[in-house]
Amino acid sequence: MTTADLLAQQRSQQIKTQALALGFDACGVAKADFLETEAPRLEQWLFENKHGQMAYMANHFDKRLDPRLLVEGAQSVVSVLLNYYPDQRLPEGPDDLKLSKYAYGTDYHFVLKDKLKSLVAYIHEQIGEVNARVFVDSAPVMDKVWAAKSGLGWVGKHANLLTREMGSFFFIGEIICDLPLWPDQAIQDYCGTCTRCVDACPTDAIVAPYVVDGSKCISYFTIELKEAIPDEVRGKFDNWFFGCDICQDVCPWNRFSRPHQTPEFDLHPDLAQFTNRDWEEITEEVFREIFRRSAVKRTKLEGLRRNVAFLKQTP
Repeated sequence: MTTADLLAQQRSQQIKTQALALGFDACGVAKADFLETEAPRLEQWLFENKHGQMAYMANHFDKRLDPRLLVEGAQSVVSVLLNYYPDQRLPEGPDDLKLSKYAYGTDYHFVLKDKLKSLVAYIHEQIGEVNARVFVDSAPVMDKVWAAKSGLGWVGKHANLLTREMGSFFFIGEIICDLPLWPDQAIQDYCGTCTRCVDACPTDAIVAPYVVDGSKCISYFTIELKEAIPDEVRGKFDNWFFGCDICQDVCPWNRFSRPHQTPEFDLHPDLAQFTNRDWEEITEEVFREIFRRSAVKRTKLEGLRRNVAFLKQTP
């Protein structure tokens, strides 16, 4: 092993240790190369219009596959995971209106970006000036692919990243930088013959193991779709009005999920008392106050009302 390799190993370990100190649950490193095996899969997925009206998914095709087009001279992709599985959960019975668990607290974009910026500041302070950018689900970066390449888990049949230690209820973020680091090895797929997520999806969005038709997903209909929700999916949402956790809830690996340690992700205290009637009658003032720094803002009040009204109408 060369001196450069030893230095890369040392720096990788240094960054991982600091990532855990900042509250991340895991950190891994991959070499910033062109994602050759992903290119045909992404091209086919887009060609079959599985992104629906998410036009941004078709933008920056080359950048999505090559991090060196996002950060000049990029050599490494540092991926992090941050658990969001809640200690206090909203009711999810057959008659309850259901909110995806990732939206219980502060918008994850804010929380992860702040922590990643702190990690970059640490790198500058302890290692030296590097060209680095942080990414949290807001740029053409294939975050699950990079997390898998860095050994943090494997992409399951529901197309979410899975770990044997804590399942799949976590957010993913990246630092792409020009610092040479020691890459981790990808791990094997532990889904085996299980198809619980495929079988449980009420809108048949998991069209084949590892392939999700985004345009059929409940999360797409309740968040991304800006027009009326089509009649053919009426009665298939299992009362999810913002996002959907079904494919994760049924996954056997999520029996290892444990409550997060990030206060910002705690359930908003006012939401803990919400009933179906509160969701149905929510006002602009209440929406603004409760969801001021929440991912729910994405759908806006009009979208939230549309979703709730759609669930109330019988097929």
